[in-house]
Amino acid sequence: MIVKKPMKVISIFLTFMIIFVLALSISGCRGQEMTSQNAKMTIAVSIGPLEEFVEKICGDGIETVIMIPAGADPHTYEPRPSQLKSVSQAGMYVMVGSGLEFEVAWLDKLLALNEGMALVDCSKGIDLIETGIGNGKSSKDPHIWLSLDNAVIMTENIYEVLIEIDPDNSDRFHKNLNDYQGALKRLDDSISKLLDTEEEKKIIVLHPAWAYFARDYGIEQIPIEAEGKEPTPANLEAIIDKAKKEDIKIIFASPEFSTRSAEVIADEIGAEVVLISPVEKEYLKNMEKVAMAFSGIDQ
Repeated sequence: MIVKKPMKVISIFLTFMIIFVLALSISGCRGQEMTSQNAKMTIAVSIGPLEEFVEKICGDGIETVIMIPAGADPHTYEPRPSQLKSVSQAGMYVMVGSGLEFEVAWLDKLLALNEGMALVDCSKGIDLIETGIGNGKSSKDPHIWLSLDNAVIMTENIYEVLIEIDPDNSDRFHKNLNDYQGALKRLDDSISKLLDTEEEKKIIVLHPAWAYFARDYGIEQIPIEAEGKEPTPANLEAIIDKAKKEDIKIIFASPEFSTRSAEVIADEIGAEVVLISPVEKEYLKNMEKVAMAFSGIDQ
C-alpha cells in the first residue's frame, strides 16, 4: 500500500531542508559589516512599514528585503527560498517584537541562518495592549506600528542598533532620524485635529488590528473577528444590531484577509466595505489614508 504524505508535511520538510542547506553554506561566516568600503548592506525586515523606517534613517547605501510581502497574511506566511538566502547574507534584521505570529514561528530559524546578523527589537520600551485571554494565557496586540507615537520609539530602537554596527555614519543617521521623527509627529498632530470630535467615533473593522490607532485618537474599535476566528452567528447579529444603532455606514477590512464577514454585515446594514491595509510599505502615506478613511472623508 502506498501512503501519501500530506502536502503540509512535505512543505514543512522542504522548508527545513532549505534552511539546513543555507546554514551549512554560511557556516563560520558573520553578518555583513556596514562600512563605506563594503557593498550595500542587506537589511531584512518583517513587514513593509519597517522598511520605510529603515530606509528613512539609513538613506542610500542599503538593500532591504521584506519578509512578509504586500498582500500576504502575516499570521500564516512562510518565506520563500530567495528570502531565506537574503537573510543569510543580511547585516541586520528588524523585527516588530510584539508577538507577530510570523516572528514567533520563524525568528529562531532566521537567526540560525546568520549568527552574525544584528537584531533590532522594535517593541523595546512600548506598552503592549492586552487583548484578553487566548489559548489559556494572556495575549497582547502585536500591531504596535499602527500608532505614530509607537513609531517614534520604534525608529529610535532601529537607530540605536545602527550606530552600534556603523558608528562612522552615526551623525547622518541621527539627522535622518530627527527629520523622520519630525514627520511622524507632524502627521500625528494633523490626525489628532482631523479626528477630534465631541462625540466618540466608532468603527467596525474586520480584523482587530487598529487598537493602538484607536487608543491614540479616542476611537472605539468594533472587531468582527475574534482571535483570528470568524464570528459566530450570535456575534454577527450583535455587531449588526450595534451598527444599526450607531448608524455606522462603513466597514473596514484588510486586503490580506477574506472580506466575507464584512460583506455580510454591510449587506444587512446598507454599508460600504472599505479596504485599508495595516502593512503597507509607504507608512506615512498609509497612516494619513487610514485617518481620512476613519474620519469618513472620501479619498
